[in-house]
Amino acid sequence: MTERTYFSSDALEMASSVISCDPQDDGRYRVILSATIFHPQGGGQPSDRGTIGHASMLHAVQEDAEVVHFTDAPLDTGPVQLTVDAALRQLHTRYHSAGHLIAVAGEKYGWYGSKGNHRPGEGRVVFEPLRLTTPVTAAEFAQGVSELVNQALPRRQEEEEGRRMITWGELPAYACGGTHVLLTSDVGEVQITRVKEKKGQLSVQYELVER
Repeated sequence: MTERTYFSSDALEMASSVISCDPQDDGRYRVILSATIFHPQGGGQPSDRGTIGHASMLHAVQEDAEVVHFTDAPLDTGPVQLTVDAALRQLHTRYHSAGHLIAVAGEKYGWYGSKGNHRPGEGRVVFEPLRLTTPVTAAEFAQGVSELVNQALPRRQEEEEGRRMITWGELPAYACGGTHVLLTSDVGEVQITRVKEKKGQLSVQYELVER
């Protein structure tokens, strides 16, 4: 079973060991590590990228208890150094964290963020009714998120009934396995591009302003 170091560490480099490396029909190599700091695709967050030793780590996915890494070159079993693409990780982290803040902002109007897509260019949070709901506009969502960003609330992580819970300050916590900013201010400016209610669900689309 791969030790998922990214669950408890924001490190972008670490030493690990290659357990296995198998060639694939598409020319890539399927690599299993003893421990990883690479966040795999999942929970609406894209995969990290980076390097494993001399090879480029192109994509990572979760398969049961293992994190499977796909590289562009073979690797020998044994000790290896891992390095995450820092700029890409930061972008994914900001998008995912923005999704959480949008979910929190929606609770004020009776909505619960049930799922999200936090890929750059595809940012969206889907809400289910938590209680009696009230109409909410894109401007109101944007204002609510901006207030949370400006408070620079510190990240808080804890475990509840075996689930990793993430929040900032005293905001409501969500079960999540993704990566998240240390302070809400690290998210930056969030633009709400569309709010649409259909068949009892509320869909909120968003993007981040480049900085």
